[in-house]
Amino acid sequence: MALNIPGVIVMVFFYLLVLGTGVWASFKSKKQQKRSGADKVEMTLLGNRSINWVVGIFTTTGGLVFAKPMRDRKYVTMIDPFQIKYGKVPAAALSLASVFIDVIWVAATLTGLGATMSVILDLPYSVSIWISAVVVIIYTLLGGLYSVAYTDVIQLILIFISLWLCVPFALMNPFSLDITETAFNQTFQAPWIGTQQTDRVWKLIDSFLMLALGNLGYQAFHQRTLSASSSTTAKITCFVAAVCIFIFGIPPALIGAVAASTDWNLTSYGSPSPFERGEAGLVLPIALQHLTPSYVSIIAIGAVAAAVMSSADSALLSAASIFTTNIYQNILRTHVSKTEIQWVIRGTVVVSGLVGTLLTNLNNSILMFWFLGSEIAYILIFPQLVCVLFFNISNGYGAVVSWLVGISLRLLCGEPTLSLPPVLHFPGCTLEDGIYVQYFPVSTFCMLCALGSTLLFSYLASLLFNKVLVPKKRNLFKQSPLPPTPTCGAKRNDNVNLTDNVNLTDNVNLTDNVNLTDNVNLTDDVNLNDDVNLTDNDSKQDALEPMITKC
Repeated sequence: MALNIPGVIVMVFFYLLVLGTGVWASFKSKKQQKRSGADKVEMTLLGNRSINWVVGIFTTTGGLVFAKPMRDRKYVTMIDPFQIKYGKVPAAALSLASVFIDVIWVAATLTGLGATMSVILDLPYSVSIWISAVVVIIYTLLGGLYSVAYTDVIQLILIFISLWLCVPFALMNPFSLDITETAFNQTFQAPWIGTQQTDRVWKLIDSFLMLALGNLGYQAFHQRTLSASSSTTAKITCFVAAVCIFIFGIPPALIGAVAASTDWNLTSYGSPSPFERGEAGLVLPIALQHLTPSYVSIIAIGAVAAAVMSSADSALLSAASIFTTNIYQNILRTHVSKTEIQWVIRGTVVVSGLVGTLLTNLNNSILMFWFLGSEIAYILIFPQLVCVLFFNISNGYGAVVSWLVGISLRLLCGEPTLSLPPVLHFPGCTLEDGIYVQYFPVSTFCMLCALGSTLLFSYLASLLFNKVLVPKKRNLFKQSPLPPTPTCGAKRNDNVNLTDNVNLTDNVNLTDNVNLTDNVNLTDDVNLNDDVNLTDNDSKQDALEPMITKC
């Protein structure tokens, strides 16, 4: 098949449209920054926290429980609560994991785009990937979150219109039967609705939970809620977007049903079917190419490219946010100018984009990249996020043990995608074609073990340090884990954030229902009766310990 010239022209138009939107958004962000006097870094990473719910709906898809506490506390990244509560070392480990899964996600999305373009446009795989990567990097560099958010609007509108445009042509093509007839009846292939075997139900639930909850371990999601104009806007955005995601999933499902109802021997694709050739992962572009008019498939490829860029730009900005804020600024160079930070953000976007693009040369499947990113987010990051936000007892020691437990268990469970045989054989583990397959929900099991380990070992560390069973000089993370609830009547606010040169000494008398809320320096014989707030960067648990020991 020769190069599809009309298709290439349409793709150039789509790319110029997206790039133009990104450039326009970059000018808009600069005007907004000058008008409001906002911090340049916050403008780049969070759009000055002024993204309204309409734009936000196009950029996020869940997390009602996490949206409010994260937005109310005005974090810049999802790693900030770890940095504040656990200290630099555990936060650095989580930061590296987050950057890694973002780069992996870039590779996964670009791999999907390259495969799709090679099917419909007959454009070389590497050329498709590099062109897309360059366009995404350029507009992300220019406008930061503003460019990413507003191009997402254009991209998702293109996806919605283009795919729904393809559906009638696919349904009415002469080579396919009525999908209502093939849903439950054996025709050219097995019924496309299929049947779920009882022994595989838990595996299905495991995948569902990993998709639903694992995504909360991605900074790209939290970037949107943190950039919302208010916590209410963040919650509305999550709720509406969660509904919209199902609507966007209908066209691909219908096209897949048509593909399963097609006599491929009558098409230009020929027999056997894509499923029998092991090309089920490419069924969308194959169906568009062979079951719809060429001009329709060309428009559809624009939708796929838009979807890819929408995901890739979010991952690039996410990696830049984590590296710049939680690694470079808080660990590598604590005293850094705003100009330097801006250059670090730009450099991280470029490096992350290039590394993600180079990973596509490994010839790994999209599933491989998706698996690595999702498992790390679900098992390592998600349970830690739950603990740091909702469990006061959690600390860095519990987090470290949790990572060791989660990683070790997941490796011992094995994974066919990585050609890793299982050491632990759970109920339902079967040998299929010489490969052991686990039908037990191993990912969820490992996640729950990691969650439980965090709480258990955090509590044990609390006992060791607060009962002076281990000397303070051996406190590697320089923090004193919170003990059980004090008995002297002091009320510890969940939102207390103790940092920045706070000096607490002896003889502090806490009265009933004290709520710590404003900047203060506590010294000898201080009687707290009013609202005080302790904020910024130092040792907050060390600050709490004298008060609690006095109780």
